Amino acid sequence: MTKADPRYVSNLTRDTYALILAGGRGSRLHELTNWRAKPAVYFGGQFRIIDFPLSNCVNSGVRRIGVVTQYKSHSLIRHLSRGWGHFKRELGESVEILPASQRYSDDWYQGTADAVFQNQDIIRHENPKFVMVLSGDHIYRMDYAGLIAAHAETGADMTVSCIEVPVAEAANSFGVMEVDRSHRIIGFEEKPANPKPLPDNPEMCLASMGNYVFNSDFLFEQLKQDAGNLESDHDFGKNIIPAIINNHKVFAYRHRSALDNEPPYWRDVGTLDSFYQANMELLQPTPPLNLYDQRWPIWSYQEQLAPAKFVFDDDGRRGTAADAIVSSGCIISGATVRRCVLFNRVHIHDYSLVEDSVILPNVVIGQGAQIKNAILERGCVIPEKMVIGYDRMQDKKRGFRVTEQGRVLVTREMLGLNIGYED
Repeated sequence: MTKADPRYVSNLTRDTYALILAGGRGSRLHELTNWRAKPAVYFGGQFRIIDFPLSNCVNSGVRRIGVVTQYKSHSLIRHLSRGWGHFKRELGESVEILPASQRYSDDWYQGTADAVFQNQDIIRHENPKFVMVLSGDHIYRMDYAGLIAAHAETGADMTVSCIEVPVAEAANSFGVMEVDRSHRIIGFEEKPANPKPLPDNPEMCLASMGNYVFNSDFLFEQLKQDAGNLESDHDFGKNIIPAIINNHKVFAYRHRSALDNEPPYWRDVGTLDSFYQANMELLQPTPPLNLYDQRWPIWSYQEQLAPAKFVFDDDGRRGTAADAIVSSGCIISGATVRRCVLFNRVHIHDYSLVEDSVILPNVVIGQGAQIKNAILERGCVIPEKMVIGYDRMQDKKRGFRVTEQGRVLVTREMLGLNIGYED
């Protein structure tokens, strides 16, 4: 049977256990992660960030999945239980939640490698040939079957999924790789200030996506060695990869879209500006990530809600939305919405104008409000005639967070509403 045979690929995916690292805070998202881990942050009108690597796994045929949680995980665990708890172990599939439980240490997870090390007994029990370690906080479509097949065909000990990014964007942000003509990694730097460019394109470099495939025995051996190193940060990028590239077969795999007609897409939505921009890209007539293409669906928990509703058709009081995503349960009552992403159960009252904004679930915008360039956190209640996003100094004076690019984050706490968890 040739390696191009679909049955060969399906055997590889069945022999793979995926571990999604979803315990990070995402501190650069500031108040958006005060009550939830970064992978639980909302995206695209009705999804969470964690839905993207999970959907990639399921669509790729990788059906044995563990999700490692740690920081403020209640929202994430609830979402996983509601939306991803239907898998049948007796059919060889499962999505298991793996909270930090100090199985091999008295400490919480100390780094990405330590998070895998502390769950090694659970992985061993699955007896996989390959272990795929995935970051839980990026937005992208990817067929992991291609990554796993490339790993097997090259005879690699470890394969790193990577993507071309501008040198300026990678500086101090991503792990950057050097490769030879066979795509074997010959150099790796974690978040360098001056990333090494590609030989054929000095403006671009090869950045790690934080996704790895290991031969399972090799992974356990490296994790054991790293755990015994008291000077290690126990991190794949900082420690594991630099320690093995000279003496072991470590290859790079260039990211390609799961859809033939879609260019490679990958977004690190780790800052408020990048989170805002990635959401707004979805509004383009032909977006770089087409969530409406059902050849590679993004699965999620969907609450049963009434359809979106647009109320009133009077001059000066017309409920309209243009170039916008409007999710279930929304009511636009005599208001105007332009270039916005509205999540579930957003209610915008008469004579309001909302433009160029990302509105998370359960937000109420009072009559006559004017809002633009804003991110409104879940549960915000905007008072009547409040103006947001027009005067940077006024927004800061009110206690709102204003980004370098002029986006305004507003939370319930900033509005003086009840402080505490709501998600």
